[in-house]
Amino acid sequence: MNRISCPRAGFCIRAFTPTIYDSLFTTHASRIALVLFAAWSLQAQQPPALTLQQAHEAALKNHPRISVADLRALAARQVTREAWAAYFPNISGNVIAVGTKDENTRLAAIGGLNNPSIFERNAEGITISQLITDFGRTSNLAGTAKYRARAEEDNAQATREQILLEVDAAYFAALQAQSVARVAEQTVATRQSFLDQVTALATNKMRSELDVSFAQVNLEEGKLILSRATNDQQAAFTQLSTLMGMRQPESYRLAEEPMPSELSTNVAGLVEEALRSRPDVLRMRNEREAAFKFARAEKALNYPTISASAAAGVVPIRDSALPANYAAAGVGLSLPIFAGGLYTARQKEAALRAQASEQALLDEENNVIRDVRIAWLNAQNAFERLRITRQLLQNASRSFDLAQARYDNGVSSIVELNQAQLNKISAEISDADTKYEYLLRRSALSFQTGTLH
Repeated sequence: MNRISCPRAGFCIRAFTPTIYDSLFTTHASRIALVLFAAWSLQAQQPPALTLQQAHEAALKNHPRISVADLRALAARQVTREAWAAYFPNISGNVIAVGTKDENTRLAAIGGLNNPSIFERNAEGITISQLITDFGRTSNLAGTAKYRARAEEDNAQATREQILLEVDAAYFAALQAQSVARVAEQTVATRQSFLDQVTALATNKMRSELDVSFAQVNLEEGKLILSRATNDQQAAFTQLSTLMGMRQPESYRLAEEPMPSELSTNVAGLVEEALRSRPDVLRMRNEREAAFKFARAEKALNYPTISASAAAGVVPIRDSALPANYAAAGVGLSLPIFAGGLYTARQKEAALRAQASEQALLDEENNVIRDVRIAWLNAQNAFERLRITRQLLQNASRSFDLAQARYDNGVSSIVELNQAQLNKISAEISDADTKYEYLLRRSALSFQTGTLH
């Protein structure tokens, strides 16, 4: 039950009884809850959003190949510490305890020339040895390990850039497939509507059954394009998920990447940047330096080694003829005289391997120069084709509009309309392909110049 009160003229208030008011409020709240639940359900069904930067970060964090390269670089650092350890003294402790059954026990060694006495004793002591010089062998071995560790670090960086390039390829392939799928979906919807229209006209004897047949063929062709694009999209998402360290593929709402800045025409500058920054080139340079260091270390095998050693300790349990403690120090000289040509062969082997690494570096630099120039040409060509496909799409769209109008007015056949629509779809797909191909070509150029981070 409701009532109306008018405190003053022209202004009335309708008041509801509590029962009716509660009912209306409950109904309104239920509608709001239903709308919110529908919105939440729609949002929950949408795939997660993903940007190219987020894909890069996930791949760098989770891809096992990067972990393998980083672990090898860390292991190479330990090899450097192993080589430098020869510069520090070697200290060891000794504890000896001997018990005998009877005094003046003698040891009978089968085949031995001596037969010494064994006395009960207990002795503790420390032995110290220190390398004085080996005329550069240890320093060159340490240098070899240092350059090899740097080469492993460069290899780890090269692995990261390779993974990033693969992520870019999968990301742009997914974007390309999404664009083609949108074109295919629009094409299927348009052709389905056109088929319904032509079928209705054919029923009224205003169009022929041939037009209906052509419309059905066009619709099936559109479904084929959509099916292929959907498959390509899922394949790209699978590749992208794997690169991001996931074992199960997942779909994403990919963010569009902005077009890069204008392509530089200074190819020589790009080549210089690549020779200066490419991690694989830096790796081979460090490997070359390591090879020459090792060759010098092998040459030092022909030089003497001078070292010092000292020992000191106490003998609490001993023969009465022995002192209660002991201490000794000395300097040793080791000079190689003859080893059957072993050292000479090792020196020549290391020198030849160093020369081979020099030539391998030269070959790698030549390949880098070639790859940079080819990558620049591909990027420039992709940009030029992008401009052409944009113009082609405009012309194809205009031609389709004219063909549609001619067909609607009955002055052309469905064959002409079908051809115009096919040209438009092909131009739309080419435009999407060329756009993402250009982005991938720019990414490949950054990879070739060592600036893909």
